[in-house]
Amino acid sequence: MQLLNLKDHEVFREWKEFLESLGISNFQENELAQIDSTLGMYNDAGSLVATGSVAGNVLKYVGVCNKFSVHGSHFNTIISSLMNLLAQNDIFHVFVFTKLKYSQSFQHIGFNELAHTDLGAILETGDTDVKDYVHRIPQQPNQADLQVASIVMNANPFTLGHRYLVEQAAAANDLVYVFVVSDDVSLFSTTERLALVQAGTADLSNVIVVNGGQYMVSYVTFPAYFLPTPDEAITYQTTLDARIFKNAIAPGLNITQRYLGSEPFSRTTGIYNQVLQKELAPAITVHVVDRKQASGQVITATQVREAIAQNEIATVQDFLPVTTYQFIQKHLTTLQARIQKGMTIHGN
Repeated sequence: MQLLNLKDHEVFREWKEFLESLGISNFQENELAQIDSTLGMYNDAGSLVATGSVAGNVLKYVGVCNKFSVHGSHFNTIISSLMNLLAQNDIFHVFVFTKLKYSQSFQHIGFNELAHTDLGAILETGDTDVKDYVHRIPQQPNQADLQVASIVMNANPFTLGHRYLVEQAAAANDLVYVFVVSDDVSLFSTTERLALVQAGTADLSNVIVVNGGQYMVSYVTFPAYFLPTPDEAITYQTTLDARIFKNAIAPGLNITQRYLGSEPFSRTTGIYNQVLQKELAPAITVHVVDRKQASGQVITATQVREAIAQNEIATVQDFLPVTTYQFIQKHLTTLQARIQKGMTIHGN
């Protein structure tokens, strides 16, 4: 087993050609940039016969040439080596996103499937799981008798538009969970976004703000390296997200309602909303709420981030709760420095 240096052009070429021979064709920069380490297994002739990479606690770009493997021995070896590599870094909770036909292979070595579509599956293994995540979420003593709603948001940052969506859910339900996506790929960090949502909803007594953990999976960071087209990737990602929520998250919390903001601008988020409406029904009723407006325009977090970049935050003060506006004022220099270092302000 060898550690592969994918920055070496010859090593990368061989690795890429090997994976392409197995039907993996997506080597976009955003996918490759997430890789922390890559292992390769060679036969006596010096040919690559198995490989796998780790990105955080996610296995990706796993490929095995069964032509040279006996009873899946190469698959078992490469996964075992990747797991050992993660364990050396004190990572013991691991996910994998893979083609559906490989799901059983991962299940045979201890992974549990969270959800799948015709295109692929998401599985996990390790010292915690989705049941533990749900168990840690605060619940009311009589929750089984309550009408419970949910909202999943990135809140980058938390705006009066987000606040309006929460207010609509809180007025119509006994209890509302607001799950904040935890991927740290936004201008505002996970910790900052969670704190801003909590501060901006503190007066709503029936609202509980929760870190989405790794189960409210954002389509922004969902690995889709094994899918050939962007449209297929969006559909795969959003369908898996919906199915994890419907089957693994909602039942344990008695969630029967999901609230979404209408999406007039982002095609990707628009598709996400359509998939949620299709996938969650009939167990979970989906409510699409028209976006709140201020100063004659729809409130978006994108406008807020652009105002930060242009040093014009006063122009978006009407879009923000006092708590968010004060945070931005206090940390404006830090936020602008993140943008200057390359943090994107576009998208969601």
